[in-house]
Amino acid sequence: MEPTAKEGFFERVYQMVEQVPEGMVATYGQIAKLVGEPRRARYVGYALHVNPRPGIIPCHRIVFADGRLAPGFAFGGPEAQRELLEAEGVSFLADGRVDLSANRWPAGIE
Repeated sequence: MEPTAKEGFFERVYQMVEQVPEGMVATYGQIAKLVGEPRRARYVGYALHVNPRPGIIPCHRIVFADGRLAPGFAFGGPEAQRELLEAEGVSFLADGRVDLSANRWPAGIE
């Protein structure tokens, strides 16, 4: 992606992530689809890794398609991500993954 295209994509990602409600999660692929770039899930991760507005853009609410947390969560690792999600009422499975059936934001899900 060229710089201006990347910046536009990142801003669309940030705007979409800001819409994920407290107590819910979305997946990287789901966000990519919602911003009109369904094959760019990895780029969603890149955008969130450089989140310019931590605390405003709730990047902790974005998880992998199977509910796993990001091992490189930019703001304190997966333990910090889990703490933030649990504080919002997000439930986890015994294996440590988010229970997507109970906590997934339904936007864009068919």
